[in-house]
Amino acid sequence: MSERRRHRLRLEISREASRLFWEYGVAATSGDRIAEAVGLSTRTIWRHFRSKESCAEPIVTQGVEWELSALRSWPRHLSLEDHLAAEVVRYDNAADAGAQADTLLAVRMIRLADHEPPIRTAWLMACDQVEREMTGIIAQRLGRSPDELAMRLHGAAASAAFRVVNEELGAAATRGVTPEALEGNVIRHVARAVRNATGGAIGDAISDAISDAVAPPQRTCNSRE
Repeated sequence: MSERRRHRLRLEISREASRLFWEYGVAATSGDRIAEAVGLSTRTIWRHFRSKESCAEPIVTQGVEWELSALRSWPRHLSLEDHLAAEVVRYDNAADAGAQADTLLAVRMIRLADHEPPIRTAWLMACDQVEREMTGIIAQRLGRSPDELAMRLHGAAASAAFRVVNEELGAAATRGVTPEALEGNVIRHVARAVRNATGGAIGDAISDAISDAVAPPQRTCNSRE
């Protein structure tokens, strides 16, 4: 099986498992029930997942992938608020019904993670991926090494801010608040949280002048030395 086909199959299993987890609860959802919903054998489910709870991982990971993609494409001349606002508009225009349904499922799994420890494991694994990528994104934006302690602390703090906002989004969604009603507040909360978490190091636009000011000084040759 090709990697692309394997990814599609895992995602399809994850969709059905997440739907069942949300509708019936994790305890009441067996591997057999997931297999029946997808139209596969139970053996095939276990070939792709180590446990029934781990079936939630692909849909949760896909849910944070949009955020990571947005951060990877964050241009230096835009603030985090302006960039996220533009990315939300772009996503809303491009996302089809299937993508929007997947996003809602991811939000629901994040909410379910509050009281289902095995599902929280899937959520925290996705958060670990966010932290690793966030550290690299911040370091690149500041012209520093991602291995520096300061960059790792910024990455951990900023990704924790994203985690909390996502968990709040999940809680709001279960109360019937629509994503459209949340978008503006989410962007403001994320940007403010990232700024606060990183001591103001990340969030604003970066001009060439600012970039030159924060870059390490370069030693120049002097013929009199």
